[in-house]
Amino acid sequence: MRALYVTHPQVRIDANVPVPLWGLSDIGRQRALDFAARDIVPRGAMIFSSRETKAMQLADIVAASIGALVLTDHLMAENDRSATGFLPPALFEETADRFFAEPEVSVDGWERAIDAQHRIVGTVQTALASVPKGAAAVFCGHGAVGTLLKCHVAGRPISRDEDQSRHGDRGGGNCFSFDLKAMKLGCEWTAMEDFQPGWFG
Repeated sequence: MRALYVTHPQVRIDANVPVPLWGLSDIGRQRALDFAARDIVPRGAMIFSSRETKAMQLADIVAASIGALVLTDHLMAENDRSATGFLPPALFEETADRFFAEPEVSVDGWERAIDAQHRIVGTVQTALASVPKGAAAVFCGHGAVGTLLKCHVAGRPISRDEDQSRHGDRGGGNCFSFDLKAMKLGCEWTAMEDFQPGWFG
């Protein structure tokens, strides 16, 4: 079954607000609206989302474009970084590098990459089992766990070289299509503006 994983685009960063509660910025919201308007997602698709605000806002926009409902699951959340909370950009990038480089280590108390990978893969498998034959599935989520899912499907080791920041738009709002049963990627991370309808469905 072909599925699509889409990361939330740009967010409103606020060090005084828990990261899971951050919402889309004006730019991020417009990118999501433009993506939904391109008819990438076919009618009848099932839309799944992390319960983090930014992912749900993306999912609501995509779902509204085809008259669908959004099914949320907290197990689709980004890797748990609550041990450190908000980090300044330079320190965040350094810590994220270590997260991917040492997947079996809890970096500064973060959820281990290997555990986050098992979580997202299992959650996507469970969700796909509920999708009717012939229907499409769209997952609205986050960059790190999306990358871990992509590594699994492609049979590649966990590496930040696979991260959306290395292939797509650095502000997020990237996607890849995949077939989990066949363990095959339809494409690498691609900015939502560049993703073509023929690559999914």
